[in-house]
Amino acid sequence: FRRKSVPSSPLGSRHNVNGNTMEYHTSLASWYNNFNQSWSAKDIFHDLKSRVENSLDVHFHQWFKQSTSRSLVDEEWFHGVLPREEVVRLLTREGDFLVRETTRNDENQTVLSVCWGGHKHFIVQTTAEGQFRFEGPAFNTIQELIAFQISSQLPVTGRSGAILRTPIPRERWELNNDDVILQDKIGRGNFGDVYKGRLRATDEEVAVKTCRVTVAEEHKRKFLQEGRILKQYDHPNIVKLIGICVQKQPIMIVMELVVGGALLTYLRTNASVVTTKQLVNMCRDAAAGMKYLESKNCIHRDLAARNCLVGQNNTVKISDFGMSREEEEYIVSDGMKQIPIKWTAPEALNFGKYTTLCDVWSYGVLCWEIFAKGGVPYPGMSNSKAREKIDAGYRMPAPDGTPEEMYRLMLRCWEYKAENRPHFDQIHNIVENFSTTFR
Repeated sequence: FRRKSVPSSPLGSRHNVNGNTMEYHTSLASWYNNFNQSWSAKDIFHDLKSRVENSLDVHFHQWFKQSTSRSLVDEEWFHGVLPREEVVRLLTREGDFLVRETTRNDENQTVLSVCWGGHKHFIVQTTAEGQFRFEGPAFNTIQELIAFQISSQLPVTGRSGAILRTPIPRERWELNNDDVILQDKIGRGNFGDVYKGRLRATDEEVAVKTCRVTVAEEHKRKFLQEGRILKQYDHPNIVKLIGICVQKQPIMIVMELVVGGALLTYLRTNASVVTTKQLVNMCRDAAAGMKYLESKNCIHRDLAARNCLVGQNNTVKISDFGMSREEEEYIVSDGMKQIPIKWTAPEALNFGKYTTLCDVWSYGVLCWEIFAKGGVPYPGMSNSKAREKIDAGYRMPAPDGTPEEMYRLMLRCWEYKAENRPHFDQIHNIVENFSTTFR
């Protein structure tokens, strides 16, 4: 080369590089960017870069081999089939990145997601030889490809300019599928079966909701929404999330195993032995859980005995957050799909408007179910007939044996105008005080 006084590389001759190759590439890129970019310096830089791309740097590939000995699912920055909504939440700073999988037109794809002037998503290309690349060189594994992008600090694509800086590890609640041992089937959900299981590491018994592989991507996102909501809650009357498994199919939600099962089944099975005091305490527990959810701006939207569980000492826990939303107000625009008519407040049925006061209406129906020991609300009525009667002012009579104070509370929960209903902090105070004095 014809040279102006070009300084030597900060790491010396290429053939004398014996240190960490990541340091080599980082220093080289820094040297190039800071140097007066004469044509001769550019030539030197691109000559060295091309040698790396042509696999001439033995030390570089030795480093690759050491850093990519694990499988892809073992990499902390691999998040399996984590939905895009969660990815956007995790990537907050320029250069943050993770790798995930998605399905498009029934084809599995590996995607690199990067925060760089917004959130960008790059599909990992597969060559005819089975190697992996973006716009630069191809590698035998995705780990090698990511390692190259980190070490070279070259953009993923020329158009995006996106550079990988900080790998974002899985969160503590993201479990490997192999961490969970599935055992007996104990139920069925909207998206798949529910199993009793064990955590391999601790032998703890858990409940595992699975999502069928054939379920559409939109429904998989809805399935995982329950885990996203539950992971931030910690209350004795809310079912506890252990983790979610998204490393491979089937995706799963792992929760505490609540020994008594569904409240609705418990009430029907034990109708002849359960006491009024126990029924009052169940209403108190449900109110405590809903008071907590209200404080978190969480609208459950499907509060009912079938969606509560019974734990030790007959403790009731709120469960099934598949329809829940973390908003002060939520407007539904997709008609009456999957709406539990007999549990839903009039303003939600008529206008699609949900607030926590809609949950208050549902809580009144839940209390009715509890004192009816698992009875079906609005007995003998169809959904449409019950809705018509409610709009006309009808309210269910109290089940036999219901304390007068509890029935008065139900009627307050069923006020037609939402603003006339009590909030859950008031409800909990009423039931808590009543439960301590009731004999």
